[in-house]
Amino acid sequence: METLEKIKSQINENSILLYMKGSPKIPNCGFSSQASQALIQCGQPFAFIDILLNPDIRTELPKYADWPTFPQLWIDGELIGGCDIILEMHQQGELKPLVDAATKRTETETETETETQ
Repeated sequence: METLEKIKSQINENSILLYMKGSPKIPNCGFSSQASQALIQCGQPFAFIDILLNPDIRTELPKYADWPTFPQLWIDGELIGGCDIILEMHQQGELKPLVDAATKRTETETETETETQ
């Protein structure tokens, strides 16, 4: 259960999270490269997890997500999909507004937390 808890925590702590092979700067797979480039073009920061360095996550995440392949994009705790879906959303202009909204929600939550402390 430790790996499952780690996955849930990563998804909850990062409003935009890409599970990929490699990193955005040095992707180790063409699909991960395309997905990360689409996110980079949205112009907002995002978190990523290199599943090649985390074999436990690579094994367990497909079961948790009910999605067998990588990369996997999660926004606001919800699975958006893999490379094909990410690219399609990007090409249709649907990805950037989703990414922008998640970033804005995160910034608003951070401001609210700071004000209440």
